[in-house]
Amino acid sequence: MKFTSLFAAFAVAATLGQGAAAQEMSFFRIGTGGTAGTYYPIGGLIANAISNPPGSRACEDGGSCGVPGLVATAVASNGSVGNVNAINGGAMEAGFSQSDVAYWAQTGTGLWEGQPAVDKLRLIANLYPESIHLVARADAGIETVADLAGKRVSLDEPGSGTLVDAKIILEAYGLSEADITPEYLKPDQAADRMRDGAMDAFFFVGGFPAGAIAELASQHDVKMVPITGPEVDKLLETYNFFAADNLPAGTYEGQEADVATISVGAQLVTSADQPEELIYGITKALYNENTQKLFAAGHAKGKQITLDSATAGAGIPFHPGAERFYKEAGKLQ
Repeated sequence: MKFTSLFAAFAVAATLGQGAAAQEMSFFRIGTGGTAGTYYPIGGLIANAISNPPGSRACEDGGSCGVPGLVATAVASNGSVGNVNAINGGAMEAGFSQSDVAYWAQTGTGLWEGQPAVDKLRLIANLYPESIHLVARADAGIETVADLAGKRVSLDEPGSGTLVDAKIILEAYGLSEADITPEYLKPDQAADRMRDGAMDAFFFVGGFPAGAIAELASQHDVKMVPITGPEVDKLLETYNFFAADNLPAGTYEGQEADVATISVGAQLVTSADQPEELIYGITKALYNENTQKLFAAGHAKGKQITLDSATAGAGIPFHPGAERFYKEAGKLQ
């Protein structure tokens, strides 16, 4: 149940007893994603890392290295768009979002076209990359993005971040939806169509290896098409929520070499209304040496949550508390 972790936090608070009254306690809800995805378990790791309920052992004694008095909880949600709306409406203090979705929300563009911009949305940290995959049938004659002209290509569902990203990438190569035969399917549906020979290529945004693509590659000859070249160099200059990325050789069956691509970041975002000291403390806790070990041991993607990648592909302004920490750490000017 999505609020189980929230109830657990209140239970923890209740058991702390009167001795806790001397220290003020505050709650911090983090919107994540579905329980079967990556955002939810990573959100749980982060909630544990930044929490430090009254009565906790000190960090140097092997206890929590979080913010004194803070009880953070990871709450299951519908993902990026829902989390941004919940932060904007005050139902969550922070949440996970793809960097492109955060950018569109904060600027009122892309997915947010025609809606009021969430101008108070602020970045705490870029967590790990979500790679843009372009998967093609091996016999479809697709070596570059430009070769998609005249092909049957799935761009993902209407309302998805992937669809907007795919259109941006096509445009960079001088293509539009009119130059391809577009379909608007989820990746698993697109993979099924490819098995039947009814689809030439499809886009997918997410951490690798992606289950639907791994399963497809184990049964059929597919090609991971590179998203690289001068067109992409220009794209990275225009859209600062994209970052250069790489699918390592062997990520998918039959993939013998590294494949250059781009990625959006999985980000932890909040509101400008959150106190500077609180967000400073949270950011500091994320990159504490003890916390980094817990992240690396706790989840495959946890190894990628490092200070070196925290400020990459930002897209939206940093919260002043996070910005102060990164300046002290030498990661921002």
